[in-house]
Amino acid sequence: MSSSTDSSAVANWLDSSKIISVLEKESKPDSKRLDDIIVKAAEAKGLTLDEVAALSYIKDPEQLERLYATAKIIKEKIYGNRIVLFAPMYISNLCKNECLYCAFRASNKDLKRRMLNMEEIAEETRLLVNQGHKRTLMVSGESYPEDEGFDYVVRAIETIYSVHGEKSGANIRRVNVNLAPLGINGFKKLEDAKIGTYQVFQETYDRKVYANIHVSGRKSDFDWRAMAMHRAMEAGVGDVGIGVLYGLADWRFDTLALLQHVANLEETFGIGCHTISVPRLEPAHGSELASASPNMVSDDDFKKIVAILRLAVPYTGMIMSTRENEQMRQETLELGVSQISAGSRTNPGGYAEAEATERFDESQFQLGDHRPLDEVVHDLVQRGFIPSNCTACDELGRMGEKFMPFAKTGKIKQHCGPNALSTFKEYLIDYATPETRAAGESFIEQQIKRMTERDARVAEGLLLRVKEGGRGCLC
Repeated sequence: MSSSTDSSAVANWLDSSKIISVLEKESKPDSKRLDDIIVKAAEAKGLTLDEVAALSYIKDPEQLERLYATAKIIKEKIYGNRIVLFAPMYISNLCKNECLYCAFRASNKDLKRRMLNMEEIAEETRLLVNQGHKRTLMVSGESYPEDEGFDYVVRAIETIYSVHGEKSGANIRRVNVNLAPLGINGFKKLEDAKIGTYQVFQETYDRKVYANIHVSGRKSDFDWRAMAMHRAMEAGVGDVGIGVLYGLADWRFDTLALLQHVANLEETFGIGCHTISVPRLEPAHGSELASASPNMVSDDDFKKIVAILRLAVPYTGMIMSTRENEQMRQETLELGVSQISAGSRTNPGGYAEAEATERFDESQFQLGDHRPLDEVVHDLVQRGFIPSNCTACDELGRMGEKFMPFAKTGKIKQHCGPNALSTFKEYLIDYATPETRAAGESFIEQQIKRMTERDARVAEGLLLRVKEGGRGCLC
């Protein structure tokens, strides 16, 4: 696509003037209107832009609690009480872009640069697998070896899938990727490499702010980036994930724009995005903007964002990364989050480093939660959530257009619940500390008792299979 074609296509769905008008109109909603919107949201059929805008101005503590409670109910209605776990894997911090909030930007001479070779990628994978991870999000800066180009990324994906750990059935079963936007042919290569979800964030939908902070490089082309998901879906990529980097621009504007993006994808392709991520600006090595943006989002507003998105797009998975600290991650688990990273490193080769925390001078941003995987798993159990490594949808083809009917009707929970327990059982047997294993076994028994007769029967069969040495997802 040409730049002019991209611009025209984006104009079909990103209506900034409408967003500004809606926010102005809904800036002082009365109490009854807000209550009515929350009641409607409980039906889990989504919300209009006007309704989302109104909710963004909630201030009354009691209404906030109703908002939060409704978000939790919707998440449990669609996905149950499971929380999917993954770990990011950074294969390179080399980049040609100049993004003022990012440590990877081309002009940052103080950052220690590194691009992993295939042996190093395999070692990172082994370390993740031997911790108990089954999913990874592969991340790379926008710069690839001159002799390989984008094929470097394809080889990296193949390498990750090829690695097996110390335990039987120990491997990464789903590789999601967060990579710079591609053309149609590039996306076809990704689909052929059997990725899970293709993920890229617009960062901000405010064109003026975007231009001011994306100074040079391909990423400075707002429209090329904004149409990435359309090209991905045209190329056959079924699962895509979008998000906003909250703190760059006005959060209300960006939230409504993101929802315009979601709506257009669904209108154009018949399916919406598989996941929405809610990263918030965190300190980055050598970046003043990352620590002092004029649009920093408060903790209270951040929790409101998470809850509102759950109400607005009830069927979509919501991802909370280790950018946030332990307390915020725990609080947002109650507001609709369905996926979290654990034991993360955001520097290439970070899992092979001896240090207990990430190398900030090689990392994209500063992490907020440094807990290892087992500690996160134990905490989830204590809070009543099933730690899940399930990838059955990949193995049985429930992706893209085949996944959405299950999610939108809430039927996905019937499959996810039993499988979540079986993959949790795998973790407990193969990787958990004695304390986590004891807590987890007791928790599984409690969950079986809460299930319907049908789901309990399926779950018990899967758990027996795992106990006898079976591995993988079947439900």
